[in-house]
Amino acid sequence: MEVKIPAAAHNMPATPDPASPADIALEVAGISKAFRAGGRRVEALHAVDFRVRHGVVTGLVGPDAAGKTTLMRLAAGLLAPDAGHIRVLGLDAATQSLAVQGAIGYMPQRFGLYEDLSVQENLDLYADLQGVPQAARPARYAELMRMSGLAPFGRRLAGQLSGGMKQKLGLACALVRQPALLLLDEPTVGVDPLSRRELWEIVYRLVREQGTSVLLSTAYLDEAERCDEVVLLHEGRLLAQGEPGELRESLRGRSYQVSAAGLDKRSVQMRVAHAPGVLDALILGDSVRLVMRDETPPQAGTLLPGVADVTLEAVPPRFEDFFISLLKGHEGVHAAVPPPALAAKPVMTEGPVIEVANLQRRFGEFYAVNGISFSVARGEVFGLLGANGAGKSTTFRMLCGLLPPSGGALKVAGADLRHAAAAARAHIGYMSQKFSLYGNLSVRENLRFFSRVYGLAGSRGTARIKWALDEFELRPMADFVSGDLSLGYKQRLALACALMHEPEIIFLDEPTSGVDPLARREFWARINALAARGVTVMVTTHFMEEAEYCDRIAIMAAGELLTLGTPGAIKKQARSEALPHPAMEDAFVALIEAHAQGGAA
Repeated sequence: MEVKIPAAAHNMPATPDPASPADIALEVAGISKAFRAGGRRVEALHAVDFRVRHGVVTGLVGPDAAGKTTLMRLAAGLLAPDAGHIRVLGLDAATQSLAVQGAIGYMPQRFGLYEDLSVQENLDLYADLQGVPQAARPARYAELMRMSGLAPFGRRLAGQLSGGMKQKLGLACALVRQPALLLLDEPTVGVDPLSRRELWEIVYRLVREQGTSVLLSTAYLDEAERCDEVVLLHEGRLLAQGEPGELRESLRGRSYQVSAAGLDKRSVQMRVAHAPGVLDALILGDSVRLVMRDETPPQAGTLLPGVADVTLEAVPPRFEDFFISLLKGHEGVHAAVPPPALAAKPVMTEGPVIEVANLQRRFGEFYAVNGISFSVARGEVFGLLGANGAGKSTTFRMLCGLLPPSGGALKVAGADLRHAAAAARAHIGYMSQKFSLYGNLSVRENLRFFSRVYGLAGSRGTARIKWALDEFELRPMADFVSGDLSLGYKQRLALACALMHEPEIIFLDEPTSGVDPLARREFWARINALAARGVTVMVTTHFMEEAEYCDRIAIMAAGELLTLGTPGAIKKQARSEALPHPAMEDAFVALIEAHAQGGAA
């Protein structure tokens, strides 16, 4: 298929879609939709046109607030457009919405599982809702259980499943009646890489074996590369449509990898990000990946003037290179790198800032964490990774003084958390996966609340609120209710709240889950600036390329520590003749699978 890029995006005519009407599962024609939010009119979609072909997986990709979820709900007949029309399997989604809903499967971001019902009871409920005949259910259930791997857990309550298993159950419920078109709205957000791979195997099995057409939205660009075609949205407008490989190849000759013997990777990134001709600079392993603005080859002396032993190598482009170049080239889009003023003033301590020795946490007879040990130095970025249910969040809660350990020793900022948790918490900033914001309070009110929680009163509190509004560019929406903010702005506000008291250590629990690549880059630019000033950062993440930012990584499974080392060293563990250059996800999956099989990676 030829790459289709709207004229508005690149000042060139769009390539017509050669697919015939008989090949089309979904047609979006001139769709526009606006909402009222916080007293404002928000244009979610503007004159969007594209088609989804039968029997393929089409990815719907775009930054936060691009309009992906709105488009999914329009396609499912749950919303009516302000202009244009959507035809789904030959039906008008607005005027024939019930017929559309009877023909498709739809899995929204927050799929409605009933957590006090068992796996089987959830399937029965959705079979009732979808009118599946009793005689057809046993065979369909057996197929779905086999496909999802849930057969051994039919009697388990949905609320007791891991995050990945919940997603697979949600998908199974959407498939109780075999659909011709399946709509999946970010189905893998918040699940670990192994569960993501399993979900993708299910999706492609549906396409191969049952001819299902799939429209899948995702914030993970590595997932976009697994799609047959992708549709790129930004601020409600179509930027491009095409096959990932063809879009990626349009960036051939503009991607490089750079490292310097005398500089660490964060220092290299901070310096080359502002070098002439550089569009994007991203830490990847022990080096920095560059995307140039054009095909002019970069020079080591220009990228890092005055630095000796610079290694510069051309590398193949990735789909993410195309996506980022498209977004950064779009009017008004930029990824700001924060000035040094952002960094807090860490409290100086001797020795490790975090010490964990034989740490345990038991719930009845179940060990959520069982005998793990590690230490973290001041200014280090330390990653704690693991599959859903591995014990990461439990470990985090103990390190933050929110949950007492059942055994072992635990020190944070020199304070023993078993006896002086309050003293340790004074040195800690915590940003949770759900951001812990008060959705009915404004941005300013949230900042005021957290400043008081951290004991910042009077002129000190006022100064820190001013700092947060200016540093995180929140002043224009200071009086907006935080619940109405986009995910990217919620993330900024949550980080600002966690830094109000200038902590020595900051804990980040999946801080970029679901946010777009530009917001993720901006976030990590801020975190790198903090680490450069000596703030210790501990992070959990399911985004494996994000793990590359860490100085060291610990990978957990079933409450145990499987490995500990630098990203490069851990990737080497997965190296083989068949996989000479493994990605972090390859290494992670290999370790988890080896542990599950009782072997060694």
